[in-house]
Amino acid sequence: MKYESELKIAEEAAAAAARYLMSQTSGTVESAVGKDIKLVNDKRSEAIIIGHLEKTGIPVLSEESGMVGAGGSGDAVWIVDPLDGSANYMKGMRDLTCISIALFEKDEPVLGVINRYERGEVFTGAAGAGAFLNGQSIKTSDVEKVEKAILATGFPIKRSYSEDKLGQFIKSVQSFKKIRMLGAAALMGAYVACGRVDAYTEENIMLWDIAAASAIVKAAGGSVNIEKMGDSQCLCELFANEKLYAEYASLKER
Repeated sequence: MKYESELKIAEEAAAAAARYLMSQTSGTVESAVGKDIKLVNDKRSEAIIIGHLEKTGIPVLSEESGMVGAGGSGDAVWIVDPLDGSANYMKGMRDLTCISIALFEKDEPVLGVINRYERGEVFTGAAGAGAFLNGQSIKTSDVEKVEKAILATGFPIKRSYSEDKLGQFIKSVQSFKKIRMLGAAALMGAYVACGRVDAYTEENIMLWDIAAASAIVKAAGGSVNIEKMGDSQCLCELFANEKLYAEYASLKER
C-alpha cells in the first residue's frame, strides 16, 4: 500500500493522544470567546500528535498551533484536529468526541485516521486502499434520494447567524428525511463513510475538522467536495454517492 508507513504513524499518534484524553477526568477551559471553546486538553493532545508526526519530515497544520515545520515532502501536509468536539468533551459527552489526523497531497485528501476513543472505534482510509473501521472494510450507504437520506450537519463558530443565512441553510436541508447535529464534524464525516448517516455538509467549517473524514469518505466510495473559503475555512460536502450529491446540488440551485 502506497501510504502504509504514513498510516501506521498516524494511527500510533492518534492512539497515544487517545490514551491521554481518556486519562483526564475533566476538560480544563483555557479560553471561551464568542462561540469558541479552547481546552488545555486540546493543546496537550496536539503536542503528543505532533511529536509523532514530525518524525516524517512532513509539515503539520494543526488547529491549536497553525503550521508546524516546513519543507520536507513538498506538496504533502498533515492536518490535525487533536480533539474534535471540545464542548462535548467538556460537558462529559465524550462518546461524541474524536481525534482526527489527515494527510493531504496537492490539496487532496489521501489518508485519514479518526479515533473515537471512548467507543474503541478507529476509522481509517487511504487512497487506493479502501476505508476501514477497526480493520473491517466499510462503504458509504446506497441511498440515492434526498428524501430518504439522513443528513449530519452543524453550526460552526465561523458561520453567519443572520436571519438570511439561517433561512438559506434551512432551505438547503429541509428536503432530507432526518437531520442530525452531533457537535463533532470529523465524527459525522466518519459516519458517512460507514453508512450510519448518508450525507454531511457544513459551511465555514475549518479544514482540520473535516480533513480526515474527507479522505476516509473518499476511500469508502463516497462523493467529496471541499471548497476553500479563506483562512482555513471551507465548505465541506461529504455524500454517500454521486447520485445523492447531484440531487442535493440541484435542489440547492432552485
